[in-house]
Amino acid sequence: MAERGLCSRREADTYIERGWVFVDGQRISELGTRALPEAKITLAPEARARQEERVTFLLNKPVGYVSGQPEPGFQPAVSLIGPDSQWRQGGGPAFKSAYLKGLAPAGRLDIDSTGLLVLTQDGRIARQLIGDDSTVEKEYLVRVEGELVENGLKLLNHGLSLDGRQLRPAKVEWLNEDQLRFVLQEGRKRQIRRMCELVGLRAVGLKRVRIGRLRLGELPLGQWRYLREDERF
Repeated sequence: MAERGLCSRREADTYIERGWVFVDGQRISELGTRALPEAKITLAPEARARQEERVTFLLNKPVGYVSGQPEPGFQPAVSLIGPDSQWRQGGGPAFKSAYLKGLAPAGRLDIDSTGLLVLTQDGRIARQLIGDDSTVEKEYLVRVEGELVENGLKLLNHGLSLDGRQLRPAKVEWLNEDQLRFVLQEGRKRQIRRMCELVGLRAVGLKRVRIGRLRLGELPLGQWRYLREDERF
């Protein structure tokens, strides 16, 4: 179910236990039930209704906030989600505290970086953005200092490894004399900063401006808006 994008693995367990899953029209209520690759898997109306209640926020994260678990002396980005920081031009319903339940970031954005951060209650979106097989692009504007080594730009595009694992091909280009544009399909811890260090550069400013088809746009720093029904990553 998770591999087909129907829900997250955790949600799948809940739906199966409640009898909300059908395989080729037959209700399934036992965890671990196997289905053939060609089987048709559908969800009961109750499961679909629950999914429609899930909300997703797009936040323009400032420097100084951690995207995930709180760190000593710093606040998590989720603390910025509230009625006072909602970007009114973004539309959507009024904020409710119930929207914070089960809310989690779908991807990293380190404490020294700014830009687009997705926080969601929807396991399908989280899997789409940060699953091991995710191919959703993330675009960054990176201001750098230092002297690029020979063939450094070529290495940034493909040829570097972190933690003993080769990085996926990237798209990296100069925008001006001190700014690079990165487009990645993965998100290792502090990946861009570490990539820059490997080729003689130091990232002194990093901003994520796009995830998939969604751009940061005019969303003000420190404010959020809802992911609209007509928007897809």
